[in-house]
Amino acid sequence: MNAAPATEATTDVAPCCVLGEAVDDALAQDLARVFKALGDPTRVKLMSLIAHSSEGEMCVCDLTAPVGLSQPTVSHHMKLLVEARLVEREQRGRWAYYRPTVGTLASAAKALIA
Repeated sequence: MNAAPATEATTDVAPCCVLGEAVDDALAQDLARVFKALGDPTRVKLMSLIAHSSEGEMCVCDLTAPVGLSQPTVSHHMKLLVEARLVEREQRGRWAYYRPTVGTLASAAKALIA
């Protein structure tokens, strides 16, 4: 069997897509922290509980039962949400209270789709 002759690739081929501008490395790390924090179903549930609280905040003592985890485990999850700036933490005596931050998640999503 005879093979067809090889053809040389031309360099004058136009790209099929125009590349958009990518986020810089620092912003990419910030965005990854936000989305990584929400990459766990427990943390998504915790965020939802806090965001839908009638008081606009919740004590860590009230977050353990709904997710079925111990207080230290919930505190660990909350620490990651705080580090991602998705919630703010306020210490009151021995208990920590959490409230959602305004705009962090919306800003992260907008940075990717805008």
